[in-house]
Amino acid sequence: MEDESFKHGRLILIMNIHFRLETPNDYHAVEELTREAFWKFWEPDRKICDEHLLVHRLRTAPTFVPELDFVAEVDGRNIGHIIYTKSKIVDAAGNDNEMLTFGPLSVLPEFQSKGIGKALMLHSFEEAKQLGYRAVLIFGHPDYYTRVGFRRAAEFGITTADGKNYDPFMAYVLYENALEGIHGRYLIDPIHYQLLEADVLEFDKRFPQKEPFVPTPFHILLDSLEPDARFAMEGAGCKSMEMMTSLSQREISLLPGIDGNAIATIRSVLSEHNIKWGEGGEVKRQNDV
Repeated sequence: MEDESFKHGRLILIMNIHFRLETPNDYHAVEELTREAFWKFWEPDRKICDEHLLVHRLRTAPTFVPELDFVAEVDGRNIGHIIYTKSKIVDAAGNDNEMLTFGPLSVLPEFQSKGIGKALMLHSFEEAKQLGYRAVLIFGHPDYYTRVGFRRAAEFGITTADGKNYDPFMAYVLYENALEGIHGRYLIDPIHYQLLEADVLEFDKRFPQKEPFVPTPFHILLDSLEPDARFAMEGAGCKSMEMMTSLSQREISLLPGIDGNAIATIRSVLSEHNIKWGEGGEVKRQNDV
């Protein structure tokens, strides 16, 4: 099939992308491509990415949705993958409303920024709609996923499990009014939060050894800002420059001391370190899909 994606004012045509369901023969290759895609994590105190172990475990989770477990192929090579689990919104009366979440969504580094991740999402969204699901909720970069059609979950009266809300928590409705009348707390399979570092390091022995990734020190960005903006950013809670991709431009713009010049400086400094951020261009988290 062909996928068309609009980027930086020009049309990019990706030829010969084939989507199909994952099979057991794909498992190791998919885990390896997930590892490659997420190797550049952003927590300074983290020794290794854990997304490849998460994929490995999700396949046997009760919430796993095999009908939405897709790989993307180019010339017979697995270059992208998306995996789904069932989730739910629990309303004030304690009623469960079944939803979906995806992740990890992975694209090999050499195929990133070509619209393949977006194509995987849109393909799986159509399949999810045909299967009768209402919506997909995720925790991701709001300056990227809003371009695909995600909206802040707060707009639908949906909160995190602990009743909070922030821009990276987003929802994509699969058909008009799919979330009408549904409000409450969002719960996902706790398997997402049960990845012990010791288990990840042991699992990683199945793959070729790689040099550890070292996140970019946050002080590099702070040193480039005017005093008021620097003070504001010191309170943002970032430990590395990569962590900026967990915050939206909207959120940063609301901080006292942040003006248009500060936003431009932030984007420029991050761009110099190959970290694309903000509403005016492609956004890159661990992997830009």
